[in-house]
Amino acid sequence: MVDAWAPRRAAGRDWLLLLALLAKLSLLAWLLPAAALDWQPGLIAHQPWRLLSAAFVHWTPTHLAANLAGCVVLAALGWRAGLGRREALAGLIALPLTQLGLALRPELAHYGGLSGELHALVVIAGLSLLLRRGRERAVGAAVLAGLAIKLVLEQPLGPVLRATPGFDFPVAPLAHLSGALAGLLAAGLTMRGHRFPGSPHGT
Repeated sequence: MVDAWAPRRAAGRDWLLLLALLAKLSLLAWLLPAAALDWQPGLIAHQPWRLLSAAFVHWTPTHLAANLAGCVVLAALGWRAGLGRREALAGLIALPLTQLGLALRPELAHYGGLSGELHALVVIAGLSLLLRRGRERAVGAAVLAGLAIKLVLEQPLGPVLRATPGFDFPVAPLAHLSGALAGLLAAGLTMRGHRFPGSPHGT
């Protein structure tokens, strides 16, 4: 008997593989010296790998755990929504763009963390759902609206670092805005003109 959903599930694995890769690289970077990997605007011209590696640097166990939890949530959302190759490709494109946006605020002398990329993935997931029909479109709109409210409340154009209750590290709201914009750009590059079928999981 032919499994009609097999190609769709195979494509969905790309999204899961991306989230697994982000989590594994974050765990690996935890074992390496942060100073060799984090975002430092004065070094980026000569050490361009920091456009990627900065995302995997985490300052405290709480910081790492929070972003790993974000990976799990987005993996579950992506599996439920049937996100696949196009969304995963958009996520890869957004990764360096997220850090590149930090150059707008050179006073942010150091940055590390996956939260900017996770915000990009939320935008990509939300837009993918928004391009569908029925309940999936409503879910996509709700996801994007919630993210927009979060970004406004964080005041990302204010101080580059902000103490946040419950976290033992300073948050850089600019990275969240940069990630969201990077996700928007990456989604525009990869999803233009593509029609999305409904999710096999009934989101």
